[in-house]
Amino acid sequence: MAKQIRYHWELDVYKLSVEAAMEVFELSKSFPKVEAYSLTDQVRRSSRSVSGQIAEAWRRRKYEAVFINKLNEAEGEGAETQVWLEYAVRYGYLTAKQGRGLIKLYNRVLGKLVTMGNNPKQWVLPRRSK
Repeated sequence: MAKQIRYHWELDVYKLSVEAAMEVFELSKSFPKVEAYSLTDQVRRSSRSVSGQIAEAWRRRKYEAVFINKLNEAEGEGAETQVWLEYAVRYGYLTAKQGRGLIKLYNRVLGKLVTMGNNPKQWVLPRRSK
């Protein structure tokens, strides 16, 4: 029998998104100072926003459309993070191997988000009748 999930931090996708954001943070520490208020800031903010949007989706699962929308926003933040990672590789701030690993990790997060969004009934709260 599957364990009932009560909190967003129990979701596999949430855990994976936090792991990914932590890795982005650690690797971005070596980015040049000139990028502190641009690429470094952007990639850190978008990577952290994925888990933030997942948490928000979880708390808004009373309404299916809102739940799906928040998951979609998390997806967008994940895709944005992948773009910033591509730039980091192209600028030489990350190795190609590091970039591929992170992009692959975000692809896993995105896949889980798409699956949840395509199958919301198992996640949303049942409607109470009056």
